[in-house]
Amino acid sequence: MHGLPLWSGDGDGIRRSVKLPSFRDAVAAIVSIADVAEEMDHHPDVDLRWRTLHLTLVSHSAGGVSELDLELARRIDALLPADPAEGSS
Repeated sequence: MHGLPLWSGDGDGIRRSVKLPSFRDAVAAIVSIADVAEEMDHHPDVDLRWRTLHLTLVSHSAGGVSELDLELARRIDALLPADPAEGSS
């Protein structure tokens, strides 16, 4: 997906799930993502289930995925592990 192999989806939204070592690690990841999101003034939908984060990016005002979503996805990828087993709950 647009040079973002850890993300799936389509023009209506892109998604990534990642399992972190602990609940605290997952919460810390959310804080790091929040810092980037605030800097970009673009905010993902975040769902935390124990130690697994489910992230969704879409520009509602643009009616789908925009370049801003793709840039935020790249920045989130730089913060999170690229574990091939991620996505399992």
